[in-house]
Amino acid sequence: MLVFSAQNLAFIAVPKTGTTAIELALKPRADIIFTKKRKHLTAQRFHNRIAPFLNTEFDMRPDRFAVMREPEEQIRSWFRYRAREAKQGSALSTEGIGFDEFVRAVISDDPPPYAGIGSQFAMLTSGKGKLLVHHLFAHESPLKLHAFLDARFGEPITLKARNVSPPVAAELEPDTRRKLVVARQAEFDLYARLVDAGGHLETAL
Repeated sequence: MLVFSAQNLAFIAVPKTGTTAIELALKPRADIIFTKKRKHLTAQRFHNRIAPFLNTEFDMRPDRFAVMREPEEQIRSWFRYRAREAKQGSALSTEGIGFDEFVRAVISDDPPPYAGIGSQFAMLTSGKGKLLVHHLFAHESPLKLHAFLDARFGEPITLKARNVSPPVAAELEPDTRRKLVVARQAEFDLYARLVDAGGHLETAL
């Protein structure tokens, strides 16, 4: 998570949505930087803990922005990330596990460690399902995010691909896809709202 006082912005970093590229491009301009285990602070925690602190201590009420990826593709990115050599032999590795099996584990009642990836919906919303960012961008429509950042920072912001996982076969059976959509209906619905908004969904909090 990054906070920018001059631009009145806070970046909520949702995993596997290109956050490393955004972080590396914007970190030199940030006033507050959360890294390592706090990099992916949820919008709910920001809303409850960080936002009141910024308001009280610095009279800041920054607009929050985040990126969301098509849900199946975001899970596929997690699968490929955990197939990396660095993860082999660990409880988080997907070595020897197919994508179909991985998805079924992700949506199971008790996911094993390698499938414990959380959800974009939980990252972005309150416990009651309310979206807690002002600007939500579709990972698949990068020009909307680029234009927004260029305008807020007053200069071109270049995002270079970082932390890209190696290509791994990741096919999904139709029946598993149906189960995934049912299990994560709220996330698919939020992404559909984002697409319907043209890749930039604005919310008044």
